[in-house]
Amino acid sequence: MSLGLTDVEAMQLALAEARAAAEHDDVPIGAVVVRDGAVIAARHNERELTGDPTAHAEVLALRDAAAVVGHWRLFECTLYVTLEPCVMCAGAVVNSRVGRLVFGATDPKAGAVTSLYEVCADSRLNHRPPVEGGVCADECGQLLKRFFAARRR
Repeated sequence: MSLGLTDVEAMQLALAEARAAAEHDDVPIGAVVVRDGAVIAARHNERELTGDPTAHAEVLALRDAAAVVGHWRLFECTLYVTLEPCVMCAGAVVNSRVGRLVFGATDPKAGAVTSLYEVCADSRLNHRPPVEGGVCADECGQLLKRFFAARRR
């Protein structure tokens, strides 16, 4: 009997979302929220598409997940995202009470989970979800590198 998606399977779904972002010239970052082994939200960056500076994949996925769950507390959920969340998104993870965060590539320029800051582990905050980084990191990182290399041409 299957218990639902593995971390790698869920990250592959987030990668599919990331590829969809690139189709409308957004930075290819994707996020999925899993609850009880099933995807309840899947989104990608839409800043360029919508002109909304807060339309990061994580924020959009958390909003959708809260609508499905029926409240803002997402204790039973795992958020999968292809890139280490920024300060805004790490704050959203903490404030939504996500049960677990899994990310792909680290972000040395803006990462707020392990790289520049450790928002999700800060003992001064009232929620500190377990975090696992590096799931499909090479594939996640290569997608971003190819996107930015193409923009520089």
